Amino acid sequence: MPRPELERLQLERLRRTVEYCRKNVPHYRDKLEKAGVSPERIKALSDIKYIPFTTKDDLRDTYPYGLFARPLKEIVRIHASSGTTGKPTVVGYTRGDLEIWSDCVARVCVAAGVTDEDVAQISFGYGLFTGALGLHYGLEKVGASVIPISSGNTVKQVMILKDFGTTVLVSTPSYALYMGEVAKEEGICREELRLKIGLFGSEGCTAEMRDQIESALGVFATDNYGMSELMGPGVSGECALRDGIHINEDHFYPEIIDPATGEVREAGAEGELVITTLTKEGIPLLRYRTKDITRLNYEPCRCGRTLVRMDKVKGRSDDMLKIRGVNVFPSQIERASCRERV
Repeated sequence: MPRPELERLQLERLRRTVEYCRKNVPHYRDKLEKAGVSPERIKALSDIKYIPFTTKDDLRDTYPYGLFARPLKEIVRIHASSGTTGKPTVVGYTRGDLEIWSDCVARVCVAAGVTDEDVAQISFGYGLFTGALGLHYGLEKVGASVIPISSGNTVKQVMILKDFGTTVLVSTPSYALYMGEVAKEEGICREELRLKIGLFGSEGCTAEMRDQIESALGVFATDNYGMSELMGPGVSGECALRDGIHINEDHFYPEIIDPATGEVREAGAEGELVITTLTKEGIPLLRYRTKDITRLNYEPCRCGRTLVRMDKVKGRSDDMLKIRGVNVFPSQIERASCRERV
């Protein structure tokens, strides 16, 4: 879609989402009224700056269902975060949400090279975590044969990889690396596997770690991005060129802000990623602060897609350290550690 046409669609959906939140979510109604924001005030996409931010604290303060825009009888799926830092963040999906979710994930899978000829092994843990079921339904929509093996029992995992002819692996990068080690211990070499594509997510993956996974499993490793608050996996994903992570921006409007001031930064600048959901029914989010540090590239990709691309997440604004005036992220330490192991 040409960018002017895409931006017209985004503006239409943004105005509709603001009105939807005002009508259906008391928490948002109060915030928007205090900020003096109505759909009529949103005359251009840049006017999104008038909308107050949403943070994880908003979800926790309204736990469990306070940000839901539909009654529970219309919510057909409930997921939640792990809650390791307090109460979990709870999200709900209508039937319409599930259809859009599977479509967004299918886009990510196809962009990476998945087809209906593939056999996909999902080695994420099933449960309240959105990763497994999110990829499951997206891959089924593509037409791939899905093996819902879940996580754990790694010896059996690598046996299934070989015996079932798995061509697509879904897991965290660290678990894929461990599977490669176990396969070697079991006497299974990469040439015995039919693996072609890795759809990795749920944690950071440096270029050095990616190289190790590809060397161990003989797989083409791709990265995808999402979080349960926004939808789950399917917010963005790499194409086969791996030149940035394409955001499904007809459903998710991205901004980059200064994490300290909240000011919107110019195109191409690095900062904190903020996402507004444009089509969510169950739990729409306005200007959600992800805390993830990245940058956006609006140049069309060589693959032909016109969707904006985000860089791999560099780190999190709440994890950033300043050492002698230099910003340092844990991912940079991990990268150096990977180089040392190599």
